[in-house]
Amino acid sequence: MTNSLCRERFLSLLSQWLPTGKLRGSEWVSRNPTRNDRKPGSFLINVNTGLWSDFATGDKGGDPISLYAYLNNLSQGEAARELMKQMGDML
Repeated sequence: MTNSLCRERFLSLLSQWLPTGKLRGSEWVSRNPTRNDRKPGSFLINVNTGLWSDFATGDKGGDPISLYAYLNNLSQGEAARELMKQMGDML
């Protein structure tokens, strides 16, 4: 349920999580804040599917929860709980 709620609001969430990013076609292109990434281009998130990858490091995931967990150094469970709280606050 959390992933489906996140996907409904994915562009809004991405603009909060990765504010330096930009939408190019169906991908959010941003610098990776977890490393010293100087320019956007290798960190891509598909806004339709939730798939994401940093092609410079090989880090990748398949949904909004895994992206949030990655960006915030959380477990999947911790990320899901935080996102459920955020989604509840947004409803």
